[in-house]
Amino acid sequence: MRSKVFSVLAVVLLLSLLAVWAPMPVMAQKPLTFGMAVHANPAEDAFWAVVEKGARDAAATFGVELKSGGSGDPVEQSQLVENYVAAKVDGIIVSLANPDALKDAVKKAVDAGIPVITINSGVDVYKELGALTHIGQTEFVAGQGAGEKFNAAGAKKVLCVIHEEANIGLEQRCDGLKDTFKGEVERFNVATTGVRDVAGTVSAIQNKLISDPSIDAVMSLNPVIAMAARDAIKAAGGKQMLATFDLSPDVLAAIEAGEMLFAIDQQQYLQGYLPVVFLYLYKTNLNTVGGGLPVLTGPGFVDKSNAAQVKDLAAKGTR
Repeated sequence: MRSKVFSVLAVVLLLSLLAVWAPMPVMAQKPLTFGMAVHANPAEDAFWAVVEKGARDAAATFGVELKSGGSGDPVEQSQLVENYVAAKVDGIIVSLANPDALKDAVKKAVDAGIPVITINSGVDVYKELGALTHIGQTEFVAGQGAGEKFNAAGAKKVLCVIHEEANIGLEQRCDGLKDTFKGEVERFNVATTGVRDVAGTVSAIQNKLISDPSIDAVMSLNPVIAMAARDAIKAAGGKQMLATFDLSPDVLAAIEAGEMLFAIDQQQYLQGYLPVVFLYLYKTNLNTVGGGLPVLTGPGFVDKSNAAQVKDLAAKGTR
């Protein structure tokens, strides 16, 4: 896979050069304005707060004005994109957890001549929608990696906990897990409670574990849900293995404490930082990145052997 995609490592030299170039005056008479619309509210979701921090840090570095927002409601997210189009922003960054709901708004942006970069979710559809590139990880591949790690740990049945409705990326994670895991994978939907009602999510997972003692592992797809699953395992009196997608200070502490096997790291800070850089380059120098292929920020894996290396960075909000 790495030989077929544009690796983030290939961007390092480019960013080094930009560190020198960034202070140079931009040709435009006013600062560029970019709009970011993601499928969660960054003020309420720790994962997306890191993405937004990356975008704001890049905007500050390159003198860009950033408008940012998000909603778990695809209709509201789509409206946010359309608002950016109406405001004639210079570039749009958007996640496509629900491509069908967002495609018309994205096409309006492209038809209006506004460059679009998709992030996080949307790797399978960004080209057909006319986006410049996609920045994120291949969710199916990340799920495959999780399956291999559960195999190595000796798990027999994994509960894959889905916390959002109509999020294609979450389904792909469970699909990848099922593809490589030698045992049984069962999907378990907690979208009615999700990250908004953590106590309700803990209760739902706890009841599921009690009702099915054959479950010996839990795969969370979100760091908040991961901590809910940890609490549910304790409340149920079980000894299920636990792993998650994405990092947080709590997740890293749980890994160090032996409460969690591993976390899959997609480096979400880069999913905010890089699109601002790429849009800036496109608007000021007509540069494109990726050669028609996505820019991958993951998957990486964090376990007890390397959790300490990123713990301080996660506390700073950059991992």
